[in-house]
Amino acid sequence: MGAMMTDSGVTPSNQGPNLMLDRANPPASLRQLMATAVFDDIPELAEDMETRPTRTETGPQFAQRLLQCPAPEEAVTFLAQLFTRRVAVWWGHECLRVIGTPLDPADTRMMALVADWVAAPNETNRQQVIDAVAASDRRSPGVWLAMATGWTGGSLAPPESSPVPVPRFLTGRGVNAAVLSALARVPRKDRHKTLETFVAMAHDLI
Repeated sequence: MGAMMTDSGVTPSNQGPNLMLDRANPPASLRQLMATAVFDDIPELAEDMETRPTRTETGPQFAQRLLQCPAPEEAVTFLAQLFTRRVAVWWGHECLRVIGTPLDPADTRMMALVADWVAAPNETNRQQVIDAVAASDRRSPGVWLAMATGWTGGSLAPPESSPVPVPRFLTGRGVNAAVLSALARVPRKDRHKTLETFVAMAHDLI
């Protein structure tokens, strides 16, 4: 992967965080980004998906087609890796917020900590999210989203060891787990419509 770019600071709003890619040379718009470029930048994505984009599909076009594939949930898997880590976390947060009622108070508390980090993505807020995850004994949607947030920085090595940067793809995997585990709580008859809503929300961020 190319050198990572730093996300601009924007507080949560109806517009969401700033949309810059974790790429050395981002396109003028995510709408122009070819879906194959995402697989090239994040090869681990090929381990998580069966469907592959054509050479002529943009990211948004591929995500839309995935909704009609045998495994439409792969649209979430792809979109979780399309954005910068911070924007992916914000999108995941909004997907969980749309689910609403099936989430319990513990998830809601995790989401509040995640929202604080999105608003101010500093180390103090990230550490608060990590501490909340460490105190949890479950892997619910809100906890997965918090784990994704924790994976936006820091090191995978113990404090006494040399730092090991967190791989770019881990945040996307955490967001994917958060959104899909929340989707599993939606009545089966409503899941495809909910998936369509998630994809539409992602398109609004592009």
